[in-house]
Amino acid sequence: MSVHKEVKRVTVHVLHAMKARGEKITMLTGYDYSMARILDSAGIDVILVGDSASNVMAGHETTLPITLDEMIYHASSVVRAVKRALIVVDLPFGSYQGSSRVALESAIRIMKESGAHAVKMEGGKEIEDSIKRILSAGIPVMGHLGLTPQSIYKFGTYQVRAKKEEEAERLKKDAKLLQKLGCFAIVLEKIPAALTKEVSEYLTIPTIGIGGGMYADGQVLVTHDMLGITKDFHPRFLRRYVELFDVIKGAVEQYCEDVKNKNFPNENEQY
Repeated sequence: MSVHKEVKRVTVHVLHAMKARGEKITMLTGYDYSMARILDSAGIDVILVGDSASNVMAGHETTLPITLDEMIYHASSVVRAVKRALIVVDLPFGSYQGSSRVALESAIRIMKESGAHAVKMEGGKEIEDSIKRILSAGIPVMGHLGLTPQSIYKFGTYQVRAKKEEEAERLKKDAKLLQKLGCFAIVLEKIPAALTKEVSEYLTIPTIGIGGGMYADGQVLVTHDMLGITKDFHPRFLRRYVELFDVIKGAVEQYCEDVKNKNFPNENEQY
């Protein structure tokens, strides 16, 4: 008789316990059922349904064009695949800035319509009211400081943030504020490793780095970058674990050749 082993869900509390005992948190992006299933079965702790879907799934230059409806579609696909990982969904550009009422409505739609477990928001003091309102509805919030891609036109560049003392101090204040408000974790993107270390040490909530160095409590990458499906992105922080672009292209070329040469299907591949 086979014993059915119950899969233990990763929750916000599990992440806090991981930080407390010094265990690193793993996070990758997921946008569809098939890939999310692979990520979950590989033991990833957190799947981020990122607004980076705007770039890697839809081909936009920035994360700005993706809509709330599109994010809910991607999140729903991921939720159907996952048994263990915590699923966090980016609130897309325009769905929470400026009005805490709109922010709450956006977050509620994501939670109700997709079945995800938490939302992620970019920014600090300037979105305080929106974070408060979403948290008051019982929706977990992950923060995001440093390079915030939704603000790309303000920054004008994807360069490393918070290198200057003034910006570093503001980031530290924002990180403390996000923790005080009740965020369960904070993504730190493209900031100096020393600043990540300092922030991670004084916060009790976990930090997740992307281009933030080795001292964050966890790491996140865009899955399509890490798997080498995207070709034209080479930041220092990215480690490619495989070159799937070349693998898939080779397989498709072989398929085309086999069909053209009448090698596929063969005798054993027909009824």
